[in-house]
Amino acid sequence: MNIEQEKIDTTWVENLALDEINMEESGIVNINEHLNPLHFLEESSIAFVEELRDLFELYVTKFNQCRSDSSKQHQIKFFKISNTVNDFMLFRNSLKLVVARRSNDVITIGFLSNSGGLFAARLNHEETSSHKLHEIRANVGTFNNIEWRFNGEKVDSHALVKHYLSEFIRHSAR
Repeated sequence: MNIEQEKIDTTWVENLALDEINMEESGIVNINEHLNPLHFLEESSIAFVEELRDLFELYVTKFNQCRSDSSKQHQIKFFKISNTVNDFMLFRNSLKLVVARRSNDVITIGFLSNSGGLFAARLNHEETSSHKLHEIRANVGTFNNIEWRFNGEKVDSHALVKHYLSEFIRHSAR
């Protein structure tokens, strides 16, 4: 693999340099911070929700463009949820799809209907949806490597967005 061709995230080493400068100026040394996964969980959950939001926005924009000839009631609306870091929801025909960081290691995804309450997206082995939220959970591995999992399986963000947006569009169609 050619390192020049791969997109490499250097944020962590930039933060190390800034921490060292702050340490020199303040005299406070924290040599164990890199061993505590809480900071990494927060960064990872924020980054994962931002990735999901960007993908949802991309596909919602494309869907709305394809539906541009019809009335505005068929358009999907995108909202950020106030007083949160980066939670968001989609809205169409009284149905909401809510993506929220419940904690640094849990992201919830579910539907909220004005008439039927709360329910989750159907999975490929289910006929009907359950009346609960789906939880995407962080798995902290060796060297604080964080993977996002659903029911123990590693999550692919593109597949997740495709699945939930497809369910949302089908449930909110009139």
